[in-house]
Amino acid sequence: ETGRTHQIRVHMRHIGHPLFNDPRYGGDRIRKGTVFSKYKQFVDNCFKILPRHALHAKELGFEHPTTGEFMKFNSELPDDMQACLEKWRNYVQAKKAQIERERDE
Repeated sequence: ETGRTHQIRVHMRHIGHPLFNDPRYGGDRIRKGTVFSKYKQFVDNCFKILPRHALHAKELGFEHPTTGEFMKFNSELPDDMQACLEKWRNYVQAKKAQIERERDE
């Protein structure tokens, strides 16, 4: 495999941060080694919501090879990625609240 996507995926794995749900480079291992079945279910649910690796270019730009004009393209997050991120935000907020409650007891 060649290209920028491959380079990004390899680099992220190399620095210990594989892309979410990228089985080729270890991003599907987020749930391995945990004994918490609710967490495993949560992650599996996220994999179903986002059934591909989580890589998105919000903005790309380059010089047009013929005209020399700088071209710039913007793209919002796809719906599946947005839904997955929202699920993680809710999970983190709930975990923080749980930790604070346990600390206050």
